[in-house]
Amino acid sequence: MQEGSQYHLLSLFEDGGLMMYPLMLCSLIALGVMIAKGWTLRVAHASTKVILEEAEASARAGRIDDAIEFASSKPGPTAAIIVMGLRRIRSQQVHEGELEQAISTTGAIELGFLERGLVILATIANVAPLMGFLGTVVGMILAFAAIETAGNVDPTLVAGGIKVALLTTATGLLIAIPVNIGYNFFVTRIDGLILDMEQGAQKILNLAWDMEKKGSLKILRKKRLTTRDTNPAEG
Repeated sequence: MQEGSQYHLLSLFEDGGLMMYPLMLCSLIALGVMIAKGWTLRVAHASTKVILEEAEASARAGRIDDAIEFASSKPGPTAAIIVMGLRRIRSQQVHEGELEQAISTTGAIELGFLERGLVILATIANVAPLMGFLGTVVGMILAFAAIETAGNVDPTLVAGGIKVALLTTATGLLIAIPVNIGYNFFVTRIDGLILDMEQGAQKILNLAWDMEKKGSLKILRKKRLTTRDTNPAEG
């Protein structure tokens, strides 16, 4: 079990008992989610400023198709919002509220994609310590069971149970701490991407308003009913 005064990791895993298996599974799942989420958010944030500047410049110069093609070639939620907005504007007429609704829908879809996996990390961060504490309870039960069987308090009898208790508690905390840090980091990154999405949406709306003023975009406004329309008998 020992080599000098140090335990091998495998020996520590075995000494921790059955509760080490679900803890190890949690750690592997969390590691996979964190790697995937880190890569996804990195790609989504890359070149956001360039996308906003280039797409807006091309669209204001009248090259909307070029702006759409450029934004379509870039990943990320901001590019998706710009592509959606430009495609609506390209038709040179939109219904009132259509552009805003399309932006809101696209933003909600992209936000859902960005937040995918965060629930798993939050769950593991909360459950891993509880699993460790459960292992602690199991270890103490084993220790007291050994004392009951032997009929006397012998440190060697309770050492195994206490070891299980300490190992599972430490493992649960070692898993939960970095996962919780990663979760908060990803939430911060997503908040930054939400600001990028809002900038993209605002640029599309500003472009639409400017095009309407120039007469190159027609807003099909809904007809407002007047009192005379609702009460024709009064005419």
